[in-house]
Amino acid sequence: MNAVLALEDGTFYKGVAAGAAGEARGEVVFNTSMTGYQEILTDPSYAGQIVTMTAPQIGNYGTAPSDVESDTPRVAGFIVREQSPLASNWRSTSSLREYLTRHKIVAIADIDTRALTRVLRSAGVMRGVIATGHVDPHELVEKARAIPRMEGADLVSVVSCAQPYEWNARSAEWGMADEAEFGAAPERRASRRLKVAAYDFGVKFNILRRLAAYGCDVTVYPASTPAATLLASQPDGVFLSNGPGDPSAVPYAIENVKQLLAGDVPLFGICLGHQILGLAAGARTFKLKFGHRGGNHPVKDHASGKVEITSQNHGFAVDPESLPSGLVVTHTNLYDGTLEGFRHVSRPVFSVQYHPEASPGPHDADYLFRQFIDAMEA
Repeated sequence: MNAVLALEDGTFYKGVAAGAAGEARGEVVFNTSMTGYQEILTDPSYAGQIVTMTAPQIGNYGTAPSDVESDTPRVAGFIVREQSPLASNWRSTSSLREYLTRHKIVAIADIDTRALTRVLRSAGVMRGVIATGHVDPHELVEKARAIPRMEGADLVSVVSCAQPYEWNARSAEWGMADEAEFGAAPERRASRRLKVAAYDFGVKFNILRRLAAYGCDVTVYPASTPAATLLASQPDGVFLSNGPGDPSAVPYAIENVKQLLAGDVPLFGICLGHQILGLAAGARTFKLKFGHRGGNHPVKDHASGKVEITSQNHGFAVDPESLPSGLVVTHTNLYDGTLEGFRHVSRPVFSVQYHPEASPGPHDADYLFRQFIDAMEA
């Protein structure tokens, strides 16, 4: 079946359908990871976005039930250069095409993803539409221009859980209790079982796996849960998760984190949680031209001077010039100098823009979970 990708600037690409039939609308972005497409498809941070994979062939190892980062794919659409017809992996239960079709994800293949990526890199991410069958590309361009922009979009309410749940029990029920497959076993776990209350702004499963691997009992709460409810459970620490959309569009989350900052409970934020923590502390955020998405981004740790290769997925960032007194920059992106982490000078509060839990990506930054454990134990 034919398929067309149309962008708001009037550019369009003709290819073939690579998933479900129909139409997909969203912000078109690109990811430079060479593997991990199933984790990317199921990462809630991609809600409202059509993801372009820059690696030339995608799907060659199929899909597996344990390689998901949420209970269903979250991307609005998917774009690849070549979709592998074979799945060479003993763990695979279905091909990528079958997986996309089963979950009603519209996808397009056989287009020049390098040319598309150059357009997005030069002009910035754009709204776009993928449609299958016999369609008019010019009509799709007009549809793309009518899509709401990412700025001001509260997508957290779309992906957050509806009710609190205990991760350790849920992971065991789903056969995900063994953390060894999702990162090296920690050299040192917590000296006692620690209670972590996690805000679900669109949390990835591997974050919860890593906290459990370090010896934490994690309770996951919906994004709109009052801070007082979390504190009433007397957690040893509160975790602020990743998620999609504009951080300034979730004032309820910002207000809750402000209340948490007024106390003394340890706080650890990742990605959107990092941005929300910054806004709650009085900093500003802004939208990046084309964002950071991939598994090979170099980040400098100011404390050690070391460079970590990191997994990233974000379209907004915290303005380092707006950080209030009491917060200091801890990590910087070596591609463009953007802020990648900050901490409070005297309290157990810190966050990073990138993804130390990886999945996909390197595990260079897994030590940050250890730092959170140390803060809670102290």
